[in-house]
Amino acid sequence: MSSFSTSVGLRYAFTRQRSGFSSFVAIASMLGMVLGVASLITVLSVMNGFGGELRERILALVPHAYLEWLGDEELPVEDVSRQLSDFEQVIATAPFHSDTVLVVGPYTQQGALVTGIDPLAQQRVSELGNKVSFGALEDIQAPNTIILGAALARSIGAIAGDEVRLILPRVTTTPFGAFPRSKRLKLVGVFEVGAQQDATQGYVSRATATRLFGSGGKKGMQLRLRDLWEAPGLKAGVMEQFGESARYRPWNASQGSLFRAIKMEKITVTVLLLGVVFVAAFNIVATLVMAVTERRGDIAVLRTMGASRGEISRIFVLQGLALATLGISFGVAIGCFLALNVASLVEFFEQLLGTKLFDPSVYYISRLPSRLQWEDVVTVVALALFLSLLAVLYPARRASRVPPAEVLRYE
Repeated sequence: MSSFSTSVGLRYAFTRQRSGFSSFVAIASMLGMVLGVASLITVLSVMNGFGGELRERILALVPHAYLEWLGDEELPVEDVSRQLSDFEQVIATAPFHSDTVLVVGPYTQQGALVTGIDPLAQQRVSELGNKVSFGALEDIQAPNTIILGAALARSIGAIAGDEVRLILPRVTTTPFGAFPRSKRLKLVGVFEVGAQQDATQGYVSRATATRLFGSGGKKGMQLRLRDLWEAPGLKAGVMEQFGESARYRPWNASQGSLFRAIKMEKITVTVLLLGVVFVAAFNIVATLVMAVTERRGDIAVLRTMGASRGEISRIFVLQGLALATLGISFGVAIGCFLALNVASLVEFFEQLLGTKLFDPSVYYISRLPSRLQWEDVVTVVALALFLSLLAVLYPARRASRVPPAEVLRYE
C-alpha cells in the first residue's frame, strides 16, 4: 500500500472533521469491537479454566489407561508390570479389581463402584493418596475396611468409624432361599477431589476385593504414562503384546465424551459471541458508507489529481481497518486483564454484596477459574480482523466508483 494511501487513510480515520452522527456511529462501531473481542477472550479463558479444573480433578483418580483381563484367567502382576515397563511411555503400573455394589449406610443406600487396590502402588498411578481428607489410604490394608468419596459418605449418612454394608449383584443360595451377597466393612476414611467421583466411588484393598468379588468384577492393571495424551496411541503396541487376553482402555474412552462436550460448548459460545463482533463490523460498513458520502468532493479532487481507483479504494480500506484495529487492540487489552483477574474481581463483588456466588457444596469450586491461552487470543484477533476486512470491501469499492466529473459539476 502506497504512502499516499496510508497517510490519507489514517487522516480520514482519526480526523474530527465529520458530522456528529458519523462520529457517533464510528465510536459505536469501535466500542462494539472492543466489547466483542473482550467478551470472547474472557469467556474462552473462563471455559478453559473450567475444563482444566475438571480435567485435573477427574484425572486425579482416573489412571491414564486400563489394561483389563478378558475371561477368568488373571495374569501374574509382576510379569505384566515387567512387560508394560518395556514401553518407554509407561512410568508406573498398579493392579486393580473392581465391581459395582450397593452401599448401605445408616440413612440410605446408593450404588457405587468399589475398586480393590494396592495402596502403595496406587499412589504411583493416581493422586488418590493426596485426596484422602480423613484417615489415610494405607488404612484400607486392614481387613474389611473401606474408604468412600466424601459426597457418597454424606449421602448415606456414614462417618469414619461407622460400618457400612456392601450388597453385591450376586445371590447366595441357602436352605431358606436365595439372598443377595453382602458384607459389612468399616469406613476408615473419605476422599474428596471435587468431582463426580466423590459421589460414586469407594476403595478397598485387593485382599478385601478378592473376598468380596471372588472371580467376578473387572481385573487388570492401571497405567500411568509420561504424557496422558500418549494413552490412545499406545493401544496398538499393548494389544500386540497381550493379544486377545486383555482389553486396553485409555482415559479418553471413559472420560472423553465429557471433554468433547466441553469443547463443543466452547465452540458454540465462540460462534455466538462472534455475533457481537459481526455487529461491530456491520457498524464499520455504515461508518464507511457515510464517510464515502461525506468525502465525495475529496474523492473527486483526488481522482482529478491523478489518484487511481485502487488508491481511493485502499484509502477507505485502511480507514476501516484502522478503526477496527484500534477497537480490537483495546478489546484484547481489556479481555486479557479480565481473564487474568476475573477470580479476584468475583471475590471483590462477593465481599461487596456479602454473598457467595460459588458455593463449594453445590459447584465443587469456591472461585471462578480462568486460564488465558494465547492461541485463543490469536484466533479471536484473526477472526475479528477477517470480519472487519470483509466489512470494508464494499464501501471501499463504492468509493472507487465515485464519478469525479459529476461530483465537481454540482460542488
